[in-house]
Amino acid sequence: MSRRESQTGIPYIFMRGGTSRGPYFKRDDLPEDRETLAEVLLAILGSGHSLNIDGIGGGAAVTTKVAMLSRSNDDWADIDYFFAQVSVEDRLVDFKPTCGNILAGVGPAAVEMGLIVPQGDETEVRIRAVNTDARVLAKLHTPGGAMKYQGDVEIAGVPGSAAPIALNFMGVVGSSTGAFLPTGNLRDVIDGVEVTCMDVAMPMVIARAADFGLTGYESAAALDANATHLARMEAIRLKAGEKMGMGDVSKSVTPKFGLFAPAREGGTIATRYFMPWKTHPSMAVTGSQCMASCALTPGGVADGLLARPTESPATIVLEHPSGMIDVLVDFDTSDGFTLNSAGLVRTARKLADGRVYVPSDVWEGVQ
Repeated sequence: MSRRESQTGIPYIFMRGGTSRGPYFKRDDLPEDRETLAEVLLAILGSGHSLNIDGIGGGAAVTTKVAMLSRSNDDWADIDYFFAQVSVEDRLVDFKPTCGNILAGVGPAAVEMGLIVPQGDETEVRIRAVNTDARVLAKLHTPGGAMKYQGDVEIAGVPGSAAPIALNFMGVVGSSTGAFLPTGNLRDVIDGVEVTCMDVAMPMVIARAADFGLTGYESAAALDANATHLARMEAIRLKAGEKMGMGDVSKSVTPKFGLFAPAREGGTIATRYFMPWKTHPSMAVTGSQCMASCALTPGGVADGLLARPTESPATIVLEHPSGMIDVLVDFDTSDGFTLNSAGLVRTARKLADGRVYVPSDVWEGVQ
């Protein structure tokens, strides 16, 4: 058998979306059944090795993410976005969460794939996040009917600048668990630590850094090196997952974990976000919505850590290890806290396209 016959080539676009990157596929170019799909994604990314040496992953959770796109049959959406988080070393594929950074590349990728035809100098793409059923309106710069990547917008965690991609998230409250507060409480005490369990775009367990003996300003590397903290945090996350109705989450990346501390760089509040077994080098888009919502909610673990805005919409500036991220939150406090929508500006860039190959004994391709 020749080298070409021994492998299956799959068309893809390789993109940076926000502070993440990974391959983007047409859903029809991949296996339909989840078990085979997972094996194919593991082979594509090279999961099972710290450097992903036999695949195109980058050896970090933010570079082993996959987007799968198709035209949507939803009455509202143009594009269905199906996300997969592939582990770096453990050969696990999690189809439960979504990713807002990778979502920033969905509109551009849909244009590149011919799934969306640009309309004028600005093109709106209505995206349904299949994993969580969230609705997101993306606005792209398409002067002359062509995708534009160059621009002057900078986002923390990405060098240089690029054209802005405005994202407006709707329908993200309770997207995974069905409830804003999955445990029914503003605060729970787990292993002696007060936490707020919240589900906005991403189900999360959020605590105060000081309650772990941390400042909340540690670098991602310092937190990753703190094995004692990571073990204590994981034990709380597992118990919180049960309380949130998510069952055994030991092999799932959700719920994620977050920490709050008072701002010290001029932002609204300082944050650290975990993926969950390593510290995010900056901040997840979905996580930023949940943490911003938690910061705005009276009675949660953010009380006393910030000067809470009272007028809507409000820009919540989250400090993170690489800088800051702004979340524009439209909310209502007439009866507790209600999130109407959350908006962010991200950037994306096409890095490569062509075919990525997997061994034919993993998958022989679309028949």
